[in-house]
Amino acid sequence: MGISSEDVEAARDDPKQANILYHDWEASRYDEKWSISYDERCIRYARERFETIAGRRGWPYRKALELGCGTGFFLLNLRQAGVLDCGYVTDISPGMVEVACRNARELGFDVEGRVADAESLPYGDGEFDLVVGHAVLHHIPDVEMALREVLRVLRPGGRFVFAGEPTRYGDVVARRLSRLTWWATTNVTRLPPLRGWRRPQVELTESSRAAALESVVDLHTFVPARLREFAVRAGAVEVEVKTEELLAAWFGWPVRTFECAVPKDKLGWGWAMFAYHTWQRLSAVDAKVLARVVPAGLFYNALMTGVKP
Repeated sequence: MGISSEDVEAARDDPKQANILYHDWEASRYDEKWSISYDERCIRYARERFETIAGRRGWPYRKALELGCGTGFFLLNLRQAGVLDCGYVTDISPGMVEVACRNARELGFDVEGRVADAESLPYGDGEFDLVVGHAVLHHIPDVEMALREVLRVLRPGGRFVFAGEPTRYGDVVARRLSRLTWWATTNVTRLPPLRGWRRPQVELTESSRAAALESVVDLHTFVPARLREFAVRAGAVEVEVKTEELLAAWFGWPVRTFECAVPKDKLGWGWAMFAYHTWQRLSAVDAKVLARVVPAGLFYNALMTGVKP
């Protein structure tokens, strides 16, 4: 299924329908687009995000729910990392729930999936020991209401962990770098010596429409202190927010945009390893050096945890 300009316009006034449309359209190729895997590389990434904000205490959590699961990236890799035992996934997109459950089956996991609105979860009070989400809160119209639902379905003492949420200022820089990279790549590859590096125009047009719809589904960016306020007002205690990725984001977003602008067969395993290891090194500089001197709100990714009283 493609996305037409009419689809984009029709979804502008209905963010939930826009999320369904966009994520259903992306579901079958989402893992490839974002280089998602279920091997040690992404297991390590998921485990480190969890440890950074919530530590190792309480592992394994007996029963866990992922909010806005996408293809299951966060919960499935956390399960492989030993963070949780029994997993459930929800997403407003039927296509994403289908792919997440398929990925779970391929990993040999018995995971229940439900199509669900994060602002009204189809579970009883106190059912879960852990609720997780990755890059989901910024898609939800009423973040505080969703966090109230998270706390409702958690048992007393249960924990939530969210990662991959864009900060206000980090997102401004990332989007500008991405737009510049897209413009430069799609124009430079018009030159005769580089035409083999240019994707067919129909694919570039569809990608541009998808990007336009993505701007509709990306509803929020967060100031770290404001994100914490949402959780506290929802009723959480022991709330903590951290940020990460400065140089890593300035490198990573142009790289991801470049990858989307050129044919896949032009970029091989060597490129993938260069991009991954460079991102790792820059992330280490961010964490060990820049986090000590740069204001938290300038980093790209926000992580948050809290506990139900």
